Amino acid sequence: MNYDIISMIERNDFMVLKELTNEEFYSFTINYPLKSFYQTNPYAFVMHEQNYDSVFLGLIDDANKCVAASLILIEKRDNFKYAYAPRGFLIDYTNKELLKIFTTELKKYLNRVDVFAIKIAPLIIRNVYDINNNQTEPNPNFDLMMQNLKELDYFHMGFNNYFEALKPRYEAIIDLNKDYQTLFSNFYKETKTKIRSAVTKGVLVYKGKQENLNYLYTHTKKKYPRDLKYFNDCYYFFGKSKSIDFFYARLDTTVYIKHIQNEYTKIEQQSNEINNKILENKGKNSATLINKKISIDKILEKYKRDLVLATNLLSKYPQGLVLASILVIKNSDEVYLFMDGMDPKYKKFNAKHLLIWKVIEKYTKEGYKKFNLGGCSNPTLENNKFAGLNNFKLSFNAKIYEYIGDFELIINKPKYFMYQNSIGFKNMFKKID
Repeated sequence: MNYDIISMIERNDFMVLKELTNEEFYSFTINYPLKSFYQTNPYAFVMHEQNYDSVFLGLIDDANKCVAASLILIEKRDNFKYAYAPRGFLIDYTNKELLKIFTTELKKYLNRVDVFAIKIAPLIIRNVYDINNNQTEPNPNFDLMMQNLKELDYFHMGFNNYFEALKPRYEAIIDLNKDYQTLFSNFYKETKTKIRSAVTKGVLVYKGKQENLNYLYTHTKKKYPRDLKYFNDCYYFFGKSKSIDFFYARLDTTVYIKHIQNEYTKIEQQSNEINNKILENKGKNSATLINKKISIDKILEKYKRDLVLATNLLSKYPQGLVLASILVIKNSDEVYLFMDGMDPKYKKFNAKHLLIWKVIEKYTKEGYKKFNLGGCSNPTLENNKFAGLNNFKLSFNAKIYEYIGDFELIINKPKYFMYQNSIGFKNMFKKID
């Protein structure tokens, strides 16, 4: 993998930082080689609805060309202003002179608007890990970029292992560089089995509309602080450029009960056949048949319970039951799993496995190059409390990308320490996604 970001400029003696219009920022970002949907116009509009001020800043050279830019979000709390650049600046971090000029001018600007500090989470890759947690693609420019930031007084907030930062320091990403059948064949065997099982049980995937977003809110409200308005805002603003899609998985309860009835009949027949064989061999050594009978009866009991469940679900949800949902954002050649959820009571239906697979299949056919499954944890930890999450995402033959982590740049030291003493930073930006 080539981590070198195309240098956007030669050295210039004169540059100025200016506020960009929506059109100017879009024109710069659309051609920038390394970017995130967090650095886009729609995301700025979404966060504005979440009570954040936002501004697009660009560094302009003497040829009137924009050579670096960033969306800056600003939150005001108790007369203090704190800024955040989602996924870092759009800049060549290997170019120390460019980074120095941008930082100097940014500090001047933020000081004028009374911001005391800014936090960034740059999209700088440190390592890439394969499904066996082996480092496969270390970034040769990582140390240089880290050094450049530190020498310009960006304080690195550490290599966190879990989800302590404002953005995940680890993400699972699938390369969509093969046809969808080959991609499926590379999934874990257990994952392929679960996907096929979901189909057999009557789970179907649908492309939803904005009025269906309540499914996602229902599935995520206990673990995620955002409300339904936030999802609607995302759908509205990203929807203007047709860069957001919503999907959900619904159980067809009629298909499910027919499936269970068929399976129950098959197992019941096997149980009766073994009973007959035991009676025919009465008095002889029938231990093997008895053991087989015990095993079959356990399966039969399971299907009895499933039949009760299927009957209840059909009675309660004759039109079907939504089990899982997913909201994705498309940015350049990458699809990002922005938010997903499921009903944990019905985990056994493997609806989420099927849902993710059908979305991967769709976007692979449409020519996208990457599918980002979102955050995960450090894959090298021995006792990883999020190992289950990692394994789930790796089971789709994903790689884990490790980023550099969060940095903080102090703009006004007196106000910084006043705020730190009066409020503390634990609650700052708890609503940032």
